[in-house]
Amino acid sequence: MTASPCVNVCHMNPRHGLCVGCYRTLDEIARWSALDEPERAQIVATLRERRAQLGPLRAPRPR
Repeated sequence: MTASPCVNVCHMNPRHGLCVGCYRTLDEIARWSALDEPERAQIVATLRERRAQLGPLRAPRPR
């Protein structure tokens, strides 16, 4: 079973719409527990590509 890519750094980067910790979208995070194994594996593969393309993401600054 593919483990959740969550690293407990849960902040959304508003520019990219991705979590700065795991690089998932809110939809991917919300649906994770209902996904089957091939869907989870596909998301994890996509996360590697996102990290390579975008580099480190920043959390929004508090106002």
